[in-house]
Amino acid sequence: MGKNKLFLSVPLIAVLVLFILSLTLIPSVNPQPEDVPIAIVNEDIGVKVPNQGELYLGNKMIELLLSVEEENSVVDWIEVKSTEEVINGLDEKEYYGAFIIPEEFSQKQASLRTAEPTSPHVEIIINEGKNYPAATMVNQVLNDVVENVNDTVRSQLLEEFQAEGGDLTVKQVTSLVNPIEAKTTKVNQVGENSANGNAPVTFFQPLWMSVLASAAILCFVTNKQTVLSQKENARLALAKVLMGAIASIVIGFALPWVTDAVIGLTMPSYLDTALFLTITAFSFILMILAVLSIVGIRGVPLFVVLLFFGAPLLSLAPEMMPSFYANWIYPWLPMRFMVEGLRDLFYFGNSLSWEMVSVLVWIAFVSLVVIMLTALKGKNTKK
Repeated sequence: MGKNKLFLSVPLIAVLVLFILSLTLIPSVNPQPEDVPIAIVNEDIGVKVPNQGELYLGNKMIELLLSVEEENSVVDWIEVKSTEEVINGLDEKEYYGAFIIPEEFSQKQASLRTAEPTSPHVEIIINEGKNYPAATMVNQVLNDVVENVNDTVRSQLLEEFQAEGGDLTVKQVTSLVNPIEAKTTKVNQVGENSANGNAPVTFFQPLWMSVLASAAILCFVTNKQTVLSQKENARLALAKVLMGAIASIVIGFALPWVTDAVIGLTMPSYLDTALFLTITAFSFILMILAVLSIVGIRGVPLFVVLLFFGAPLLSLAPEMMPSFYANWIYPWLPMRFMVEGLRDLFYFGNSLSWEMVSVLVWIAFVSLVVIMLTALKGKNTKK
C-alpha cells in the first residue's frame, strides 16, 4: 500500500522539485541593483573669481550627484572625508567604487571660460575584487554620471560663449568635447584567469559536492552498525569526525591543485588557499554530519537544495539580489563565508587569518558538539 502511495505521488514530487528549483533561478534573472554603496570625496579647495567671489564648484557637483540619488535608487552615495579613508574603505570591502573631486577642480573648471582652458578631471576608482559584475556596473554608472555632467557644462559654456560673441580658440573648442575628464583606476583587480572575478564561486560547487558525498557515505556506513553502549557510540562519532578531517585535507589540497591544472585559475598562494579550503571542507562536513546525525540519511536532499540556492546567489552582490533573497536567504548561507574568504585571498592581497576562518571554525565547533551529544543520547540503530 505504501509503495502504491509513493508511486502515485510522483507527479506531486515532480511539481515540488520544479517549484524549488525555479525559486533558485529568480535572483539571477535580470538582477536589479539597488543602493550600491559608492564613496564620494570632495577635496576641491575652490577658486576666487573676479566679481563673483569664492566659487566651490565641487559642492555643486556633489549636489548634482545627490539629486540623482533621490531620483534613482541604484546608487547610495556615501560622503567620505579623504582619499586615504576611501582607499581603506575599498580594501575593507565597504564600497564598490569611489568618485573623487580633486583640489584643483574649481580652478580648472573656471579656466574653461578663458582663452587658455585646462580641463578639470574627476577620479573614478573601481573595486573589482569586491564583486566583479557589480564593479563593472558601477564603472558604467560613474562614467554615465560624468557624461551627464559634461552635457550640462557644455551647454552652459556654449550659451556663455554665444552671449559674449567672438570666435573661439582651438583650445576652447577642444575643451568643449569633454569639459570634465574622468580618470579611472581599478583596485583589488581580479586579473587574468579568474573566471571574470568568479574564481571563488568556481571552487564552491566541487567542494560542496565532495563534502556532501563524504558526509553521506560516513553517515550511511556508521548507520549500518548497531552500537549498544554510549561509549561505543561516542567512539563511532569520533571516528566519523576523524575520517571527515582526513577527507577535508584531501579535498582542501587536491581542489586547488586540480583547478590550477585543469582550468588554470590564478591563485596568489597555493598553501593559503589549500589550508583555507581544508578548514572550510571540515566545517561543512561536520555541519552536514550534525544534521544527518539527527534526521538520518534522508537529510541529504536538504544540502542538495542548498547547493542550488547557493550557486546563483554567491556570484551576485547582495545589492543586486531581490530583497527577500538578500535579507532572508543570503545571510544564512554558510558557503558565503567560503566565497568571502577566497575573495580576500585572491583579490585583496590578504594572507590566511583568523578573521577569515572564525565563522567557519564556530560552525565546526557547534556541529561537533551536536554530533557528540547525539551520539551520547542513547543507542544507535539503523535508520
